[in-house]
Amino acid sequence: MNASVAVVGGGLAGLVSARHLAADGAEMTLFEREESVGGRVRSTRRDGFTFDRGFQVLFTAYPAARRELDYDELDLRRFKPGARLARPGARSVLSDPFRDPGGLAESLVNTEVSTVDKLRTLALRRRLVGVDPDALFDGVDPDALFDGVDPDALFDGGDQSIRAALLERGFSERFIENFAAPFYGGITLDRSLSTSAATFAYTFAMLARGSIAVPADGMGAIPEQLADAARRAGTRIETGTTVDSVTTDGDGGATTSAGGETLDCDAVVVAADPRSARELTGVGSIPTDARGCVTQWYSFDGDLDAGRRLLLNAGDGAPNHVVDHTAVAPEYAPDGETLLSATFLGEPEEGDDALAARTRETLSSWYPERSVGSLSLLHTDRIPFAQFAQPPGFYVDLPGVREPEGSVYLAGDYTEWSSIQGAMESGRRAARAVFEDVE
Repeated sequence: MNASVAVVGGGLAGLVSARHLAADGAEMTLFEREESVGGRVRSTRRDGFTFDRGFQVLFTAYPAARRELDYDELDLRRFKPGARLARPGARSVLSDPFRDPGGLAESLVNTEVSTVDKLRTLALRRRLVGVDPDALFDGVDPDALFDGVDPDALFDGGDQSIRAALLERGFSERFIENFAAPFYGGITLDRSLSTSAATFAYTFAMLARGSIAVPADGMGAIPEQLADAARRAGTRIETGTTVDSVTTDGDGGATTSAGGETLDCDAVVVAADPRSARELTGVGSIPTDARGCVTQWYSFDGDLDAGRRLLLNAGDGAPNHVVDHTAVAPEYAPDGETLLSATFLGEPEEGDDALAARTRETLSSWYPERSVGSLSLLHTDRIPFAQFAQPPGFYVDLPGVREPEGSVYLAGDYTEWSSIQGAMESGRRAARAVFEDVE
């Protein structure tokens, strides 16, 4: 491919797009306004601790992640399937017996979820484990996926919220409040479960096929690996450089303006965050309604009995979940230290110290037999735009990679769905579109 291409944005989508285009022979330049790449997937390393930007994990079964990443090089640390449900004075395990036979006994006696709901969950697993994940946001009726109908059926407007889908399929309010709300609320940042059921179906299928994991060096190791691959393929990455404008020249080319300098090229891939991408391209269908969260990181003298499982708040939801990161990835903290995180959904108004006090109060109610007074706040990330909102049917109106005019293309999860899978897949599709159009 004998062409020059600029990529605006060094998140997962931009890095994947740049790597593919450079490998195809394009002369590549990537601009990232921050001092390091990563977009929404970043890690801060300080005093021997690793703080991911919010609670983030990699679903190892994501097709795009398996294609783009070297899992061995990332040295993944895997969570145990399922979760530990917690409320004042009570903690219990609910797990997937197929992937976690050791958790079967505890799951069977778990009283937070009824036996009927457990059986319904296993039946749903059996239906979704064989679904083609690439079809879930590509014209498939989510109702068909839940009910075992031919998954090649065309989308007929039947998408609904996660809550409505679960209720319609016989799951109880007790199951929804005690498990689905905190677990999928953590995935979609929406404890009300008003998010599209298609996102539930996709992530449920991925959990049935793989694990959730983090790299030993933190989630920031993912974009770092992608950036290294893009550089090896020939991409020039300029960090600390903000692109002010993107224009087409009417003759099949495009121009980017960054820091007073202009770059004329054959194509531009805009892989910036949703709001910046909308401003640069004028594409009004890029979604900008946000789901946010606050994640705090604490040192703790001791450990919790969650092991490598998530601790889900089956009570009031503040925080929504707590994680013992050193149980999963000891590399996240200095030797002998315990690192916990707690995630609050939305944009709570309380200050950092007040939220830490809330976490301390919650843990004390979950663990009345032990002291949690040693919990010490280390780091807080307030993330107003962690995902774009994904109501039922959201994917019908998302822009395509060729949506902008001229030789400008989009790459971002907002062309697919809000996830690592969506970002990486969009980067590959944008690169393919450029290759087809410019070549």
